[in-house]
Amino acid sequence: MGERKWHAEWAHLPTGLARDVVFVVDGGRFVAVTSGVPAQQAAADGAERLPGVVLPGLANCHSHAFHRALRGRTHHGGGTFWTWREGMYAVASRLDPASYLGLARATYAEMALAGVTAVGEFHYLHHQLEGTPYDDPNAMGQALIQAAAEAGVRLTLLDTLYLSGGLTADGHVPLEGPQLRFGDGDVQRWAERVSGLSDHTSGGPAHLRLGGAIHSVRAVPRDQLALVPDCGVADGTDPLHIHLSEQPAENEATLAAHGLTPTQLLAEEGVLAPNLTAVHATHLTETDIGLLGSAHATACFCLTTERDLADGIGPARALADAGVRLSLGSDQHAVIDLIEEARALEMHERLDSLQRGRFSPGELLAAATAHDTIGWPDAGRLEVGARADLVAVRLDSPRTAGSDPAQVLLSATAADVDTVIVDGQVVVTDGRHRLEDGRRLGAQLAEAIEPLWEGAH
Repeated sequence: MGERKWHAEWAHLPTGLARDVVFVVDGGRFVAVTSGVPAQQAAADGAERLPGVVLPGLANCHSHAFHRALRGRTHHGGGTFWTWREGMYAVASRLDPASYLGLARATYAEMALAGVTAVGEFHYLHHQLEGTPYDDPNAMGQALIQAAAEAGVRLTLLDTLYLSGGLTADGHVPLEGPQLRFGDGDVQRWAERVSGLSDHTSGGPAHLRLGGAIHSVRAVPRDQLALVPDCGVADGTDPLHIHLSEQPAENEATLAAHGLTPTQLLAEEGVLAPNLTAVHATHLTETDIGLLGSAHATACFCLTTERDLADGIGPARALADAGVRLSLGSDQHAVIDLIEEARALEMHERLDSLQRGRFSPGELLAAATAHDTIGWPDAGRLEVGARADLVAVRLDSPRTAGSDPAQVLLSATAADVDTVIVDGQVVVTDGRHRLEDGRRLGAQLAEAIEPLWEGAH
């Protein structure tokens, strides 16, 4: 592509907020980052102007792309997490590789509009309706890979182990109904299927990173948990994620079946490690928090989902104080706005503790840019050598006008994202995605979602 230059009046560099910054990009990476360059001089040197304040690319570390079809569809009669899950299963039963491609492409484009440059996709929608593999056993995963490429974001495909339909005091129950699409039978067959994929570290697509996920201790029996770390899907350097203690019912079932909390069970089976991300981590004991901290694990908070599903407020500050890294995700996409997820990390703590300033703006930005937790350690920083991801957030919108650029995460929303650059490629300009040539993204999303609800009540 050749060298390109951009100038930002304000930018969040690793050293803090800087003024009049010129970014020089070549080969998809920053080759120079220089502050104190006046706009007029930068323009004379060929730099393109970026409005507002520039952030590193945001990392959406927990996504279920097909859940985007549930937005605005699950609130009748109030309901619970478990009734919401029935709606999710209904959507899951209607998707095939072609329709999944359309839905995921538009969903990932919506993420790009919100400043997301990489997404961790917790992928368990694997097979045909009765659990029979497609001719290509990874056809659904391939649809996600293509969708991310077309939407212009990097993808970490967290291929998910899902073996049982739930957990009771008497043990695990079999998969049934739509769940049959999720299962591979055991860890060995799961690993064999995943071995058919390759990422950028082994000659695969440049935008792809592979990792693994354990759906939950409800969905994977204890004798299979211990096999995961050494099965070849996610070794000590690959990302491994798990839904952990999202609901009190999960804790109660695990205690009844094993006499342990879910976190204690993972510790006993050797799953807790620095490459593990515990998603939600909402209902934890002090012992659980200590175990996660001792393992130097990550906790991924999905705050707009956790409040949408009435999951509760997780112990984010306590986890961070224990040495747990924090990341963020939009999960079921009731909202796709990583700025809002970051702000909610602080606001939920305020509601729970009755104190302000639980997280500094710098800590919120670190959680929103935790690319290394989904396998991209060279992203998430505006510095020489890093991947050239930039997100320009306007400072002249009705929401951000008058804001201190250092505190923009406390005032902006995804609607204020103006420009998004991923690996040196411009994906969003003037708040519009490059896929929106003649058709707005909302129309593309509606086209993908509405057929999934035809005939539903």
